[in-house]
Amino acid sequence: MSTPLAIDVKGLTKRFGRKVAVDHIDIAVPQGEVWGFLGPNGSGKTTTIRMLCGLLHADEGSGTCLGLDLRTQSEAIKRQVGYMTQKFSFWEDLSIRENLEFVARLYGVADPRRRVDQTLDRLGLTKRQDQLAGQLSGGWKQRMALAACMLHDPRLLLLDEPTAGVDPKARRDFWEEIHALSAQGLTGLVSTHYMDEAERCDRIVYILNGKMVTRGSVAEVIAESGLVTFTLEGDAVRHLVQEIQGKPGVDYAGFFGAALHASGRDRAALEAAIAPYRDRPGLTIFESPPSLEDVFIHLQEEAR
Repeated sequence: MSTPLAIDVKGLTKRFGRKVAVDHIDIAVPQGEVWGFLGPNGSGKTTTIRMLCGLLHADEGSGTCLGLDLRTQSEAIKRQVGYMTQKFSFWEDLSIRENLEFVARLYGVADPRRRVDQTLDRLGLTKRQDQLAGQLSGGWKQRMALAACMLHDPRLLLLDEPTAGVDPKARRDFWEEIHALSAQGLTGLVSTHYMDEAERCDRIVYILNGKMVTRGSVAEVIAESGLVTFTLEGDAVRHLVQEIQGKPGVDYAGFFGAALHASGRDRAALEAAIAPYRDRPGLTIFESPPSLEDVFIHLQEEAR
């Protein structure tokens, strides 16, 4: 028996004047899974998320979100979705508790004070509940925003770059919480620019210029790219990037840490391009599995 779909939309399209921000996108997310939503700035991620949660009306397309019609039941969808915006959107001159109690009342939560107590405890905010929101660091603001999303017991979380600008530990703690919620049956669609976060997702969707480019598990997306990658390591490698980038067969060359990755789809041409460097003293060259970042940079360069 197949898992019911929390999101099931086809042909989702949004225009702003002559600009097509989202161009006939299909998304089908099973209940209880966490999907990553990836793409460069301006690719249409935020616009798509806003259509899914009922804040924007689609110009074309149809489907359901939590079994509710995207076009005719947007108000009902809003009450069952937790939406976390890119920008911190709460009142900075109110405390954490005051913000959360206000949001709870907006949703008509029964016994809002008790519900806020529970949410503060779950997200480790109890000791900070009287601190002004404007005085919080990025990581604590993120945690408070997630708490606000959870007050009304949503069935779906739509999180728009929720970890932008926070430290690595805060990001790790955030994802541990997201996976704990997923284990309880909550569905998540999370937009992100971080490849390590994408790799934490059950599946990923990558859009570019409003169009869906690829989707699937990380392994599937990498395999379907057809990309071949060679890694070059050594003291002199930083002087080679411009030279290698222009060679036939090299679709993209760039640094990953201290190593240089040269990637392309034509294996023979790529091997010919790097062959002259194999005998250089102090330089080590070996084939490596393409990373998700290799694939996405390649897709962007190809589109450009």
